[in-house]
Amino acid sequence: MNILPYILGFILCFNILLALAIVFLERKNATATWAWLMVLLFIPVVGFVLYLIFGRKLSNKTIFTWDTKSRLGVKKAVQMQLRAIENGTLQIKEPNLNKYKDLFYLHLRNDDAILTQDNEVELFTDGQKKFHALMTDLEQATDHIHLLYYIVRNDQLGERIAEILIKKAKEGVQVRVLFDDMGSRRLKKKFIKKIRNAGAEVESFFPPLIPKLNLKINHRNHRKLAIIDGKVGYIGGFNIGDEYLGFDHRFGYWRDTHLRVKGSAVHHMQTRFILDWNQASRNDIFYDERYYAAEPSGDVGMQIVSSGPDSEWEQIKNGYIKMIMEAEEYVYIQTPYFIPDESLADALKIASLSGVDVRIMIPNKPDHPFVYWATYSYIGELLKAGASAYIYQNGFLHAKTIVVDGKIASVGTANIDVRSFRLNFEVNAFLYSEKLANDLVKEFKTDIMYSSQLTLPLYKQRSLMIRFKESVSRLISPIL
Repeated sequence: MNILPYILGFILCFNILLALAIVFLERKNATATWAWLMVLLFIPVVGFVLYLIFGRKLSNKTIFTWDTKSRLGVKKAVQMQLRAIENGTLQIKEPNLNKYKDLFYLHLRNDDAILTQDNEVELFTDGQKKFHALMTDLEQATDHIHLLYYIVRNDQLGERIAEILIKKAKEGVQVRVLFDDMGSRRLKKKFIKKIRNAGAEVESFFPPLIPKLNLKINHRNHRKLAIIDGKVGYIGGFNIGDEYLGFDHRFGYWRDTHLRVKGSAVHHMQTRFILDWNQASRNDIFYDERYYAAEPSGDVGMQIVSSGPDSEWEQIKNGYIKMIMEAEEYVYIQTPYFIPDESLADALKIASLSGVDVRIMIPNKPDHPFVYWATYSYIGELLKAGASAYIYQNGFLHAKTIVVDGKIASVGTANIDVRSFRLNFEVNAFLYSEKLANDLVKEFKTDIMYSSQLTLPLYKQRSLMIRFKESVSRLISPIL
């Protein structure tokens, strides 16, 4: 008896049912829905496996938990700020930034992102300087060290940081390290073991239930946070690895953006770490005042905003769009990947067509080829709308920054792509400070000196092969 027709029939029926589930139950973005339907139609068996790994939504159950008292405390503080904005009683230290209260409100309402205005912020664009400062702070830790990085490597930089963590753990400092299982897949077990043997705790985010088979591989914790003694926090784009110091010959100099923060914003960076830690570890962290020892240190306004596939709203993307909508003079963007969805692309096009100076800077070399050529395609659309594009030539550009009118800015881990907005767990600092925004503008203009401009005439001259790469990459961009 030939059972092959029955098997093929079963596969066909199963794919039809799965397709119906995608369309009617999961309510995906229409573009992504069509992309997955095409995959299931043309490669039924392989397509089903790909969907299991890359296409499934996370369950609607709560992923991140904390003790009830702490949660209620945050909610109460959020409600107080919301009422202050609604009543017009919220005091803004920089009067010129009063016009951005709608942006404050957006992040408060959708992400419980409390506005703090007492922060001191140091800006880093060079890995050597960033990690020198971080290791100095780690050496000075007396109570606890909390590290969360998408990528941790056991190379020279990783070993140097591990040595400090081992030393501090032996001194009695509480050390916790959290890394993404996919991003740090090459991290050796003996590296983790020696840190644990010193008394530190080390966990991975979304590890596979079965070795080498991780069905949550598509949902990555892309966040980068470091909190020392609850007083100092780091947030931005640098991971832990030698390439971020410029030691990788393939990429050369690594241009990124990172912040060192002192002030009340560190409280909210700490809360983000605790939530992520409690998801990954069986040893939950409960509220303790020593984790919240930060004191007022400056006058920079800031909101720490998180987003991820567990969220109903795409908080960081919505923040980007709101910033662009507020622009009167210019919008400067640096991103390694530029695959905006229709809403963000339209916001940038409308801004540019309205006379706003929209400038976007991307790297000159791909670390992910399909993403790079899809980026090139979307950049071409913006050029037609009058935007300017720059190709960074001095190594690899990994910064994720937006600056508007020299008044507000965002620095963090979220790229301008569908993956960051819908699939990854990200965290950004939204900044309200003319001084800091102008510092970022200066860095952008310095980077222009190391960039070539991609004009519309030059873009139109691209070869047939490049056009083909763009078309294919753009077609699959919703599921990259």
